Amino acid sequence: MKHLIIGGNSGIGQAVVQILGPSDCLIFSRNGGEGMAQHQTINVLTDDLPDLPDLLSIVYCPGTIQLKPFHRFTESDFLNDLQTNVIGAIRVLQFYHKTLKANNGNVVLFSTIAIAQGMSFHSSIAVSKGAVEGLMKSLAAEWAPNVRVNCVAPSLTNTPLAQDLLNTDQKREGAINRHPLKKIGEPIDIAQGVKFLIENQWITGQIIHIDGGLSSLKIL
Repeated sequence: MKHLIIGGNSGIGQAVVQILGPSDCLIFSRNGGEGMAQHQTINVLTDDLPDLPDLLSIVYCPGTIQLKPFHRFTESDFLNDLQTNVIGAIRVLQFYHKTLKANNGNVVLFSTIAIAQGMSFHSSIAVSKGAVEGLMKSLAAEWAPNVRVNCVAPSLTNTPLAQDLLNTDQKREGAINRHPLKKIGEPIDIAQGVKFLIENQWITGQIIHIDGGLSSLKIL
């Protein structure tokens, strides 16, 4: 099995599986993998992980979207985001590091535009995804030259996770108008970036923003 996609049963992860080829991907998810031939129901925070001697790539897709004023976040909110976004990735990468090193493999993690561009009500996700970016940079240095480690930082994307932010015409229009390219990202847009990072052998330690221009452009 060439590629391990954590959270590959929906949204961006599912698009990654399709663009890389389902027969080359193994999916880990906590639920929702019914009918997927290359799927295992695994909670990477608590379950034993299987040996995968032919593993070349890990794409860690799990994410969270908790948006509210800072004073309303609890410690549990922050801890839950850190568990899903950071600790799960750490556990997977520690377990499979030797295999990735032996196979000159690579890793793609997920951040968010909210790190490059401060956004109101994003404090919890910004804390956890900021940690993801720090982890990526550290491992890219530590694991070179045998393992490449990169990160994709999307803006709002049309996935099940984001539906509460897109579930009315007004919300959708507002999201579209915030982006210089005047569209919302689709899972395939992000998956194409993941495929690029997996295939390009001379990129490591990079954060690729796939965000309709929002993190770097202001249209006057």
